[in-house]
Amino acid sequence: MNRQIVSKIVAVALMVWAVSCALNPVTGRNELMLMSAADELAMGRQMNPQVLQTYGKYENADLARYVAALGKKLGALSHQPNLAYSIQVLDSPVVNAFAVPGGYVYLTRGMLAYLNDEAELAGVVAHEIGHIAARHSAQQYSQAQVAQLGLGLGAMVSKTFRKYAGIAQVGVEMLFLSFSRADEREADALGVEYSAKAGYDSNHMANIFVSLERLNPGAAQGGLPGWFSTHPNPPDRIAAIQRDTLAWRAKIQQTKFAVNHDPYLNQVNGITFGEDPRQGYVEDNIFYHPQLRFQFPVPAGWKVNNTSSQVQMVNQDQSAIILFSMASEKSPSDAARAFINESKAVVVKSEKTQVNGSPAQRIIADVTTEQGLVRALTYFIQKEKTVYVFLGYSAQARFDGNFPVFDRTMVQFKNLTDSRKINVKADRLILKRTPTQGSLRQALRNFGEPEDQWEALAIINGMKLDDALPGNTIIKVVVK
Repeated sequence: MNRQIVSKIVAVALMVWAVSCALNPVTGRNELMLMSAADELAMGRQMNPQVLQTYGKYENADLARYVAALGKKLGALSHQPNLAYSIQVLDSPVVNAFAVPGGYVYLTRGMLAYLNDEAELAGVVAHEIGHIAARHSAQQYSQAQVAQLGLGLGAMVSKTFRKYAGIAQVGVEMLFLSFSRADEREADALGVEYSAKAGYDSNHMANIFVSLERLNPGAAQGGLPGWFSTHPNPPDRIAAIQRDTLAWRAKIQQTKFAVNHDPYLNQVNGITFGEDPRQGYVEDNIFYHPQLRFQFPVPAGWKVNNTSSQVQMVNQDQSAIILFSMASEKSPSDAARAFINESKAVVVKSEKTQVNGSPAQRIIADVTTEQGLVRALTYFIQKEKTVYVFLGYSAQARFDGNFPVFDRTMVQFKNLTDSRKINVKADRLILKRTPTQGSLRQALRNFGEPEDQWEALAIINGMKLDDALPGNTIIKVVVK
């Protein structure tokens, strides 16, 4: 590199640094930051509806009020108390919690199922508020911008195609850039600080990580990563939390800290556990949706990811994708026109048709993407007042080979009428009290729980099977 080029690079770097340093509210140090506080608020407001649409909000008004009140209490004690913190529960079985800039925190019902008292809940929420207060997501965004990192997920499709191809905008994509271990350590420390100041036993925050290590929820399920996929596990985490707890207890000079075991369990009594088949499930290579009353086949060997807004089916080598969703338009022809206009698709063939008696529009079109040309087969199908969309696409050169699979899946969309497939129920967590003292193993045996489920139930309760339980202890079990 010659000196002139190097000088220009240095000058640009110094300019970026000069205009983009900001004071970190936690450390008090200047840091590289390309997002202002106003930018963070705007990003949070943009991302919140995307998150709720993608993963779904868990409908339980009492539980929603409970977590929201706790979040406001903890947020007021944070390094950014001016933010209007919003704590919401997502209808996902995956065990995770995450934060969005601007004060938005999300807990999955899967995470709530594995917590066992209010002190643990306070630790999780305070940890996520710590990420917000320390501006960790904003730092990630700034570093990604400087490094010109692509934000993934869009490799195969253009921006105009993403609405139909199920690719989230930058906001949701940014959620799952993993924090560094240093960020995790800082969020743990802030979680201890905020929860201790709120009067909770912050030692219980460590219980969460013990349970999650046993559960090992690192792999992605249902399109949402598990906790350790987005929150790397720092070494000596539990010991550090215990040291921080002692330090804050000495500063606060308080001897009694709340745990609230039974009140927390009463809040989660009856929540949905695991996958909810009422929102769609696969059985014998057929996807059934009991609430919306439709079904269609899933190609053999294809992976299915069902979210609240879309069903995604991907073949084994990820060279072909079928997506199923709803259109906002009122008729198949209107939905087809919107698709063509917004994706700038070049139509190869378009025709009106019927799919099992339902009016439909069928289109084959080419779409120019960042990675080249893809060809898509799309069906827009009217069912009652809703237009459903199938989109099957692959590289243009491979489309003819994939076309029979695409078409066979789409033309078999039909009404679901089988009451056995409609009347399925989700598993739920319920509470039981031990009548006498004994071990957890004895309690589960006495309750008639299947032995092959004992270890899983022990993890759900944050216990070991040989742990001693006093009489009248509440434990969680799963009912079908």
